[in-house]
Amino acid sequence: MGHLTYEESKSKALRIIIILGVITIVEVLFALLGKGYLISGVEFPISIMAIAMIVMSLVKAYFIVYEFMHMKYEVPGLVKSVLLPTLLLVWAIIAFFYEGNGWNKSRANLIKKYKGIEDTQVEKSIGYIDAETYKLD
Repeated sequence: MGHLTYEESKSKALRIIIILGVITIVEVLFALLGKGYLISGVEFPISIMAIAMIVMSLVKAYFIVYEFMHMKYEVPGLVKSVLLPTLLLVWAIIAFFYEGNGWNKSRANLIKKYKGIEDTQVEKSIGYIDAETYKLD
């Protein structure tokens, strides 16, 4: 925004703030509608709601980073040096969730193997570690 006049900068910032406000209002209305709070009997699947919320949040993040943090006006090398670690962080979070799920399934199989617990009992015990969990006696 350095090459714009004060009034142009103010106008552009106000436009971005209004866009962010509209997206936030749409997010809230979509969440309320998707859960059935606004219109009784109207509910969206959780996967559609999650995808829509993530997309709207990414659009808001784009506007904030590129306009208010002035990334739009920086050299491409700096932009890549900021965005690449962010993408790697997202990849790491997804990988940790995937690995944690695998560990959880492995743990459930060990419990079944060594204790002879039925599947329904194992499903109830997943996520809760008591004193007897790792005893093999």
